[in-house]
Amino acid sequence: MATVLLIEDNAQNRRLEKDLFEVAGYTVIEAESAKDGIALAAEKKPRLIIMDVRLPDMRGTQAMRALRADERTRGIPVVFVTASAMPEEINQINTVYNCGYITKPINTRTFVKEVERYIGENGMKNA
Repeated sequence: MATVLLIEDNAQNRRLEKDLFEVAGYTVIEAESAKDGIALAAEKKPRLIIMDVRLPDMRGTQAMRALRADERTRGIPVVFVTASAMPEEINQINTVYNCGYITKPINTRTFVKEVERYIGENGMKNA
């Protein structure tokens, strides 16, 4: 099945999301920082990136711009999982192709299905 990249600095949140995706049959790769996540995305080319908005080295929206600027990663859908996005960040997310967001706390029973609705044949579906 498809590979998902989790970019999340909180180990507990990352472990929960990883477990949910693995149970659903996905291969999961992980990064604790935006810088590491951007590098992994370029190297591994996952089918989907799940990213926190608040990361230790940069905002997720900054990382998203870096991903969109690189031809190797610009087409990979990005779904932000956040409890604390600012209105301007939500606006940025909503205006970028192949991006969406899900608010925390996540529902463990529906999380993977919520994320999957963003994946279409050629990228992000309209949610």
